[in-house]
Amino acid sequence: MKKSVTAIIPARFASTRFPGKPLVDIMGKSMIFRVVEQVKKSKLVDRIIVATDDERIYTHVSEFCEVKYTSPLLASGTDRCAAVLRDLAPSDLEEIILNVQGDEPFIRPEQIDLLLQFMIDNPSCDIATLVRRIDDTDVLFNPNIVKAVCSSDRKALYFSRHPIPYVRGFEQNEWLQQAVFFKHIGMYAFRSEVLPKISELPVSPLEKAESLEQLRWLENGFSIGVAETEMETRGIDTPEDLAKFIN
Repeated sequence: MKKSVTAIIPARFASTRFPGKPLVDIMGKSMIFRVVEQVKKSKLVDRIIVATDDERIYTHVSEFCEVKYTSPLLASGTDRCAAVLRDLAPSDLEEIILNVQGDEPFIRPEQIDLLLQFMIDNPSCDIATLVRRIDDTDVLFNPNIVKAVCSSDRKALYFSRHPIPYVRGFEQNEWLQQAVFFKHIGMYAFRSEVLPKISELPVSPLEKAESLEQLRWLENGFSIGVAETEMETRGIDTPEDLAKFIN
């Protein structure tokens, strides 16, 4: 039986590095419109909800997609997804909640379906996410790009801003020839019963050290399944990132 899937897209106006980012124009369409447009192409998503704390975004999104208000005090996109889920009527509760970043207007629907199908096929996973093999040394040693280590049964063991594993006995420019490294792609699928639980967890020591909320989930015993994609994806964090896409 097909699992019911709701995609929730958190969209904040108050970005430190790029204020008003969801509403920025990208070749005639707003960024948030493009994200919704891509998610609509998924074969497995049944419902799409944009979660925002800003009236300007709410008004804009209401013209083309379901949208709900969330508190501006929420710390993360995961918390905003959990807030939306709590506000849904019991009959509306979905079996899988997909958290799509609101700053990835070029996310591929094939990646969305890959992640969701993995979640459907692996019922033991509480959460699922995507990784892509790293083939560039600059990416490997960039602390802004999160790396993931996975078990043989495709479960996440750890996430870090530092390259892992450490390749002993080799210069750093040789590491890619000696070991396999994965870049984490920050799109998540959650079981609907799991999402409220992880949103209530306190900040953990590993999360605080690396500034990565998924480490909180691992520290508290939740399993994160990992699907591998060969497709690249890049979020837009700054105006400079946007310029690279459209020029």
